[in-house]
Amino acid sequence: MSGFKGNKAALPQKPCAACGRPMTWRKKWERNWDEVKYCSDRCRAKPGKTTP
Repeated sequence: MSGFKGNKAALPQKPCAACGRPMTWRKKWERNWDEVKYCSDRCRAKPGKTTP
């Protein structure tokens, strides 16, 4: 994401696999954005989570 100039609306989003909330791309997820499925540790540990 070398073209980021502070417009967060232009960042990619995808839904959390557990709660469905939209997750916006973060710098720390830059190298593994395709593998990120959950918005938080709480959702990752939630029992009965759904995987797409």
